[in-house]
Amino acid sequence: MLLTGAAGTLGRALAAPLRAAFAHVRLSDLAGPLGALGDPQAVPCDLADGAAVHRLLEGVDAVVHLGGVSVEKPFDVVLPANITGAFHLYEAARRQGVRRIVFASSNHVTGCYRQDERVRPQDPPRPDGYYGLSKLYGEGLASMYWDRYGIETVALRIGSGTPAPVDRRGLSTWLHLDDLAQLVTCALTAPGVGFLVAYGTSDNARSWWDTAEAWQRLGYRPQHKSEDHAAAVQHLLQPEGPMRTLQGGLFLGVGPFGDTTP
Repeated sequence: MLLTGAAGTLGRALAAPLRAAFAHVRLSDLAGPLGALGDPQAVPCDLADGAAVHRLLEGVDAVVHLGGVSVEKPFDVVLPANITGAFHLYEAARRQGVRRIVFASSNHVTGCYRQDERVRPQDPPRPDGYYGLSKLYGEGLASMYWDRYGIETVALRIGSGTPAPVDRRGLSTWLHLDDLAQLVTCALTAPGVGFLVAYGTSDNARSWWDTAEAWQRLGYRPQHKSEDHAAAVQHLLQPEGPMRTLQGGLFLGVGPFGDTTP
């Protein structure tokens, strides 16, 4: 199997658990960040290079796709890796016979819902920026490649993958890194997933997302609770306005980009 984005925060957290669970794991990322891993078997690849992605997937039966821009940025920054790169990945998967992809989507696909709303994976998307839009595009690709070509995808709308919640928002969105490893492993091994969207969090009593049905299909049972950290962080709030009232949090404070003063 292949892990893209292996040099990122979540990629580094997943490499060892995946190698413990699967016989062959190929790591990939851009050449510069990948070099810091010191893994002689890792394969550098720019997702914007379609031919390189096609070669990268040769002999691969499953992909955990974390690669790409992971924060809100101008559209021309998000486009090459998150949109063009996602197309290259799915098209290479079709040509190379890959049967399953675990796609790192994001809670920012629904980041413009209010924090007092309960959201299900089947509810209409409400992305909070270009990053969220790019992940929505990836989910659309995944759905089409399942319907047309039979490539299964579990799209994980990942919350906040950190060692502990960092603020009050994190009490709703937190995903312990051990739970991340379990969730990804379940997404790789659960039978008959077709195209499935699931939110990625730990066992959070304050979660905004009703994802129990998807978790049941995957066999995912988170072991960590954000409420254990509530006393330490519940007083740490986002700034007033949309960043505090909408689910996307600080991403709603980034942009617009390129504005000029007349």
